[in-house]
Amino acid sequence: MRYVDQTLVFESDRIYYTEEGVELQVMMSWEDSVMKASADYVCENGGDILEIGFGMGISAGYIQANSISSHTIIENHPQVIEKAKAWAIDKPNVTIIEGSWYDVKDSLSTYDGIFYDTWGDDDMDKFVDILPSLAKTSANASWWNNYTDTDDVLYTNGTVYEAISVSPVDNVYFESNTYYLPKKKF
Repeated sequence: MRYVDQTLVFESDRIYYTEEGVELQVMMSWEDSVMKASADYVCENGGDILEIGFGMGISAGYIQANSISSHTIIENHPQVIEKAKAWAIDKPNVTIIEGSWYDVKDSLSTYDGIFYDTWGDDDMDKFVDILPSLAKTSANASWWNNYTDTDDVLYTNGTVYEAISVSPVDNVYFESNTYYLPKKKF
């Protein structure tokens, strides 16, 4: 079953679903420091920010805490879309786009900061090729890095990494005490 068709469970410290008796975490609260560092980096230039994937809204909250002009969020899971809409209700600079980032890529603008953090994205391998067309000159981009070193899953030339100490709890997607935050400047 595709991720967008799964019924998600929302708890205070995680979003997950169960498939074949296994709990698959979509996002967890231990990621807070990573989300803050990611948001602060992509918002360094202020301006217009694109966030692909809303999850628990942790990074979205940190993006909003920065001095930015606009905040566009693309989310594809129906349950998470509803959470994102409720979160954004009192934030006039936020636009929620429903659906796959890949399906809407041609209707997007260019951005001063881009953050990509999705789960179960069938088009993840296409992101690095599309990224330059979404970035303004001098834009900062980052993405979730599952790898436990600087050889990350979405490696793109010119990426540097910031090592962040983390304390992940039991999960299926990241098991290291060091997270390598990708930082790409255009």
